[in-house]
Amino acid sequence: MSPVAEQVVATDAALATLRHLEATFGPVMLFLSGGCCDGSSPICLREGELILGPHDVLLGEVAGAPFYVDREQFERWNRPRLELGVSHGPAEGFSLEGLAGVHFTISSPSGSC
Repeated sequence: MSPVAEQVVATDAALATLRHLEATFGPVMLFLSGGCCDGSSPICLREGELILGPHDVLLGEVAGAPFYVDREQFERWNRPRLELGVSHGPAEGFSLEGLAGVHFTISSPSGSC
């Protein structure tokens, strides 16, 4: 799994949420799959809870949490720089931040995703 240049940044709210999750659950990781619906929202899990595959790429770290994405999805989006944000309302999946009544979002300053 090869890292690419730092391709992810975060809002202050997302950083605060990640720090809270790490204080509660220990080290966490973020993953953005190539799916649709919830698959296009980043999920937050305890580090090591998701087995990464050979097609997953490390985009960088956010508040110490590694952020991975499916390489094919990343390439399809033309390798955008992503911004991790947070919105009110629980996550629809099993992402840890849903327990705090919020969910992570992504956007791209270039509008690629």
